[in-house]
Amino acid sequence: MCCRCGGGGAALSSVNPFRLCTGLRALGYLMLPLVAAIAGAVYYAVIAAVWGPRIVKAGHVSAIALFIVILFHLLLVMLIWCYLRVVFSDPGTVPADWRPPFEEDIIVLSTFPNGHDASGVRDPASVDTDIRHCAKCQNWKPPRCHHCSVCDRCVLKMDHHCVWVVNCVGARNYKFFLLFLVYTFLETALSSLALLPHFISFFSETSRHTNSTENLSITFIASILSAAFALSLLCFISMHVSLVLTNTTSIEIYEKKNSAIWRYDLGNLKNFEQVFGTKKWLWFFPLYSNEDLENISALHGLEFPTRDVV
Repeated sequence: MCCRCGGGGAALSSVNPFRLCTGLRALGYLMLPLVAAIAGAVYYAVIAAVWGPRIVKAGHVSAIALFIVILFHLLLVMLIWCYLRVVFSDPGTVPADWRPPFEEDIIVLSTFPNGHDASGVRDPASVDTDIRHCAKCQNWKPPRCHHCSVCDRCVLKMDHHCVWVVNCVGARNYKFFLLFLVYTFLETALSSLALLPHFISFFSETSRHTNSTENLSITFIASILSAAFALSLLCFISMHVSLVLTNTTSIEIYEKKNSAIWRYDLGNLKNFEQVFGTKKWLWFFPLYSNEDLENISALHGLEFPTRDVV
């Protein structure tokens, strides 16, 4: 459950529906113990109830169990690492002294009705251009920056506010968020496959009382939860892969559809490197090389290379 909370316009009615978004922050904190409980149930089912005890058995079963236990913990470590990076990393705050260069002062408003941009600033002359300025923060807005009504601030290259991580996803933590999704998917997919035989035998073993009813119940519930999360994450990851390869954010989808040429689209590889960096060995870790941080301006969220538009 994620929210794309861009700031509402000043021309809207005095009742601002985006004020309701502030409740999502409290909801996010409630999500944390829920996720911890689900993760604990899955861990107990896969490691403590099913595969952990099989390590001490002889034969190929012991080797398979050892492989599953090691892989499960490796993915768990990567998942937690990426999660903490998303939660505690600043998605991108506009510097207090930031001023737009002359070339970026004007933006095209053809995708917004009645001469309004996403920050609620109206072009006085009702023409197709205007200076980007946030009416709520009273500050300039860099390219691709949007106001989050949950965090009550402008976020650089904002994608959405995610209640699962109690933070915005923006220019400086988007890679960490994507890796968190990928490792969570791999973990839940592994759990689903590891528990599948026990899920199938759940009903027969329950009737025969051949195993602990408590263990069988937890294994059954963990199987369903793992499969449900894996399927939903697969759909979510597929969407974000499409966004990364076209250098688009969730908020920019509408704008891109109404543009003949998306000026931030540099080609699949270049678009991917704008998020993950150029060092292939770091693509799988929530880290950037110093060289990428120095050379890829998009990672800082203030300037973005664009394609030549004729």
